[in-house]
Amino acid sequence: MKFAVLLFPGSNCDDDMVHALGRVMGRKTTKVWHKDTDLPGIGPEDCVVVPGGFSYGDYVRAGAVARFSPIMQAVSAHAERGGRVLGICNGFQILCEAGLLPGALLRNANQRFICQNQYLRCESTDSALTSALDLHQVVSIPIAHAEGRYHIDDDGLNDLWNNDQVLFRYCNADGVVSDIDNPNGSRDHIAGIRNKHGNVFGMMPHPERAAEDLLGNTDGKLLLKGLIESVESAVA
Repeated sequence: MKFAVLLFPGSNCDDDMVHALGRVMGRKTTKVWHKDTDLPGIGPEDCVVVPGGFSYGDYVRAGAVARFSPIMQAVSAHAERGGRVLGICNGFQILCEAGLLPGALLRNANQRFICQNQYLRCESTDSALTSALDLHQVVSIPIAHAEGRYHIDDDGLNDLWNNDQVLFRYCNADGVVSDIDNPNGSRDHIAGIRNKHGNVFGMMPHPERAAEDLLGNTDGKLLLKGLIESVESAVA
């Protein structure tokens, strides 16, 4: 399984993701510039990663400009063929703006940038990204965002739950979901979702920042491991 990591003006987590996927997980990983129009060497069994950062300076609205970059047509085509796409933080915002994931990311409820370690509860194991976790397992993954408040209307929220699309919710160390442990005011405490077909994933927390012992946290490695192993076992 190979990975392509997109690079927009203002991306700042691309090297982190390349390091986590390449050096830590041992998979071939290449960067793709946002003005490119294809994903060279990336097949339907491979994964495109839209990393965190501040694409185009978050002008207008986070992800609203980047979704028009030429590379996004190739990303959409890759997803339509069943290829995996993972959006982290700003990448999650871009995927929502591009219509590859439902909902939107709004300004944090406290109107401040938040950077901290955050507990998440796994709400579904029926996805490649969460396949190495147990249902309701708690992991600690860093967050760093100003526009991370997930929003969706009532019908959309019902669809997410009915289709088992909610992957993570914010919680405390014991897995209790409550308003006090919802750092940005996200609807129903949602921190990560997938699309109906199960091949496009988005989450605000940064698993690449918790993927090796040197960082003092390897919970994020569980997500990357699950993504890789579930796909590779399916195509073996």
